[in-house]
Amino acid sequence: MTSDIPGPEFGAAFSGKRVLLTGHTGFKGSWLTLWLHQLGAEVLGVSRPPETQPSLFEVAGVEGLCDSRNADINDAAALSEAVGDFQPDLIIHMAAQAIVRDSYDIPVETFTTNVVGTANVLEIARRSPQLQGVVVVTSDKCYENNEWEWGYREVDPLGGSDPYSASKACTELVAQAYRRSFFSDPKGPQLASVRAGNVIGGGDWAAHRLIPDIIRAIAAGEDTVIRNPASVRPWQHVLEPLSGYLTVAEKMLSGKGDVAAGAWNFGPDSDATVPVGDLCRMFGRLWGDEGPRFTFHSNADAPHEAGLLRLDSTRAKLHLGWHPQLCLEEALSMTADWYRRHAEGGDMRQHSLDQIKKYAARLSPPPDLSTNAELSR
Repeated sequence: MTSDIPGPEFGAAFSGKRVLLTGHTGFKGSWLTLWLHQLGAEVLGVSRPPETQPSLFEVAGVEGLCDSRNADINDAAALSEAVGDFQPDLIIHMAAQAIVRDSYDIPVETFTTNVVGTANVLEIARRSPQLQGVVVVTSDKCYENNEWEWGYREVDPLGGSDPYSASKACTELVAQAYRRSFFSDPKGPQLASVRAGNVIGGGDWAAHRLIPDIIRAIAAGEDTVIRNPASVRPWQHVLEPLSGYLTVAEKMLSGKGDVAAGAWNFGPDSDATVPVGDLCRMFGRLWGDEGPRFTFHSNADAPHEAGLLRLDSTRAKLHLGWHPQLCLEEALSMTADWYRRHAEGGDMRQHSLDQIKKYAARLSPPPDLSTNAELSR
């Protein structure tokens, strides 16, 4: 299969390649499966069943576009059995416990999934003879957050005040150890970790997430209770960081893995970093008549969450040619449009693929930076 998506020559790298994707039933994983399918990749998805009802995985018929197998990454034997004799050219590891507030209720499970589960996946990578690269997806919350105004760089200290954030810092350390110990040969497969901010987009129904909470309230005819309207977040459409992950993977599959190794930030530009309350009002205006209603209050008894957290994506811009393509209003408009189409009974697989195609049409081919191998790691 060849790609009909314009933009970066992802298709030339991904067409016919065997990609092992963990967490493919989740929100970001489902979007990435759709995109990889468009690019002609052969995807083996390994994950637990969708954890939300509804889910993008089911609504967009993602299962029909990949070889989907259920397994918990915490169970090394079950994971190995699910992968079977599949020999991946690329592994993208997205499976995780991804909700900050849930990590207070299930801290041990959060650490087990995000740390031990990652090590289990990387053991699969070590046993994959034709592997060209591994991309480990973590989070902007892996940084030791000092609540300062400028963005965190890949060289800044890791840390975390809550179980989720700390688990993601640990995930980064596991990835770093495997990269230095087992994926350090510049002529062999490479390992990268990728970090993104708060993603939005159609098909997200996770608990304790802003846009899904708004959509559920609209459907129920209720107010959305906004617990921290003054908290500032870097908002980006889900396709923005996914394009970054694919850019890293494309380098690996094109024999330029030494350029792609290490840690990468894929965050939005500064104008997309706004308070939660402002984002709610913007989304309400874009939704239009019969739109959402909000009740704003600060809950001093709620578990701690970051008040201000931004990423500096200069490294990705300089060395990968990656840049955000959407302003915040465009990202919100795409998101609102997706949920309206779903409410109207639209063909959500086709609509999702159309959004990918339109987004990818905005991308320009990244420059050839194969000579920039001496990057800070």
